[in-house]
Parts: sequence; C-alpha cells; structure tokens
Amino acid sequence: MITIIKTDFRNEDFHQLTKALDEDLIIKDGDEHDFYDQFNGSEGINQALVVYGYGKPIGCGAFKPFTMHIAEIKRMFVVPEYQGIGIGTKILEALETWAESLRYDACILETGTRQTDAIALYKKNGYQIIENYGQYKGVKNSVCFKKKL
Repeated sequence: MITIIKTDFRNEDFHQLTKALDEDLIIKDGDEHDFYDQFNGSEGINQALVVYGYGKPIGCGAFKPFTMHIAEIKRMFVVPEYQGIGIGTKILEALETWAESLRYDACILETGTRQTDAIALYKKNGYQIIENYGQYKGVKNSVCFKKKL
C-alpha cells in the first residue's frame, strides 16, 4: 500500500528524496551537471508530492507554474529499489490531477537523454516530445515533453 501526500519544498522527506535525486543526477549528467543543477532547485516549489510505502518515503515529484496555463513537472524521483513497479506513473498522475485542479491545461518537462528510464516513463504516460523550451533550447542532451490535460 502506498500513500501520496501533497506538500511543498519545506517537507523534510521531499528534501531528502530530492537530495538522493541530485546525487543520482551528478553521476548521470557527468560534465553537464552544473548546467542542469542550476534549474533544479526545490526552493519555492509549492506543489510537491511525497510517496510513502513500505514504511518510508519512496518517491517524489513536483510542479511549478511555467505560464498561466502550463505547469512544469520537476523533481521526479523514485528510490531505485522501488523503480519499475508503477510508482513513477502514480506520481505523474497525481501531479497532473493536481495541476488540472488548479486550471492548468498542460504539463511540460525536461529530462536528459541519459535518463532512458525517465524518457520511457513519460512516453508511456502520454507525453509527447516537443522542441526544447526556455533554458534547454539548443541543449543537445535535453529532451522536452508536453502533455495536454
């Protein structure tokens, strides 16, 4: 049984999970980590989720406004030993439902070409590859996605 709670960037479990995410990204991003890291802060994120299962926090995700009608998905992470059992999909669905309740029409997100599991998750959940947006324009190792809600 899993439980998903709504929270914000001040939640200690969210903080610990995003710290683990950042440690993973340091390895996956390699030399490009500093570039990506500057856009991945959790400070000020008011829409965050923490997933609890097996007696502990096992995943998280968040979104923030990108435009008045588009939310940007951020800080998606599932503890490695719980990946591949649908937790990522549950996080995405909960974030989308929350964003829709706040009258967002679509969600966008960015991930790196090296995050093949993340790319597969987003495609499986109906996200379409779009032209890189914002700070990711022209960045060859970024893949951007969008999904209409």
